[in-house]
Amino acid sequence: MSVFLCSVLPPLGLYTLISRYLLKNPHYLHRKKKTAFYCTQISHRGGSGEKIENTMEAFTNALEKGSQMLEMDCHLTKDGHVVVSHDENLKRQTGVDKDISSLNLEDLPLYKEKLEVNDSGTDRKIALLEDVFRTFPNIPVSIEIKEDNPQLMREVSTLVKRYDREGITLWASEDAKILNKCRSINGSMPYSFSKQRGILLLLLYYTGLLPFVPVGESVLQFYLPRLINRTYIPENPEILKKSWVVSLIDKTTMRKNLFKHLADRGIQVHLFVCNKNEDIKAAFDLGATGVMTDYPTLLSTYVKTHMGVDDPNSSNTPEQLLLEPQKHQRLEQTLPDQGGNPCVQTEQD
Repeated sequence: MSVFLCSVLPPLGLYTLISRYLLKNPHYLHRKKKTAFYCTQISHRGGSGEKIENTMEAFTNALEKGSQMLEMDCHLTKDGHVVVSHDENLKRQTGVDKDISSLNLEDLPLYKEKLEVNDSGTDRKIALLEDVFRTFPNIPVSIEIKEDNPQLMREVSTLVKRYDREGITLWASEDAKILNKCRSINGSMPYSFSKQRGILLLLLYYTGLLPFVPVGESVLQFYLPRLINRTYIPENPEILKKSWVVSLIDKTTMRKNLFKHLADRGIQVHLFVCNKNEDIKAAFDLGATGVMTDYPTLLSTYVKTHMGVDDPNSSNTPEQLLLEPQKHQRLEQTLPDQGGNPCVQTEQD
């Protein structure tokens, strides 16, 4: 036993020390990733707490109130148009129990006058992704693809290329298989962690291997666990309704030094959906580089009040980005990185 301990403990101790040092100093092994966007304030479904979700009115309102990035889900109509909608089935949003894929664009129903969390809104039309790109050419957009539909992925990619925004449009999906297909169709777009890759990230972190492993993702988007069963009631799996399970998830995933390591490697951490000041504070205290919310005015007010700046991560205000269209070049960007310098899109790790 003593021989075993003498032969195992020294290299294990050395490995632990090196791993911990590189976790705090990843620049020794990895060139810092620099994307064409760096966003502190992100609107969820266009800021669905203030206007009807995912409408052009909601997106405009969110940007005017300080949002720097729009988060949305996209689906394909029967006649091949990419539209912005959280659900494929329209019953919750419109009262019509039909799938978007079964309807032509002109036959899509209007949104209900009031949805779950929105306060007001006059625009009830389901938005086209192309209209979003055309109206907000400089605004970063996170597009979640929920269905395994290669035609949808190709149409999204075509629109991204047409409007010259590969650097500021993010592929997102919980499903690794879907995300891999998105990347195979357009590998020039940055992409987020899938659920499977997120689990792998945690395994690498807890085994000490993370500092040694290249990471291709540009953004980690993760649910703030403290919201589970308070503002988000999971239907499946049932085990998430147990408080001890949620507490375990919180303790194992919300690791400040993990988020700092990712940020030091240029990987942004977006926590969602934070609709109260206490949750926004918790997210930033954990080291989130960005917070996603249904209430862009609330988030903007918090940032101005508690961070002491109007727009901490952008050389242009959201209003300027909204009103002054300009092309985003792939090599040099006007949005600053974490150090406040113009972003240069570099190769991923």
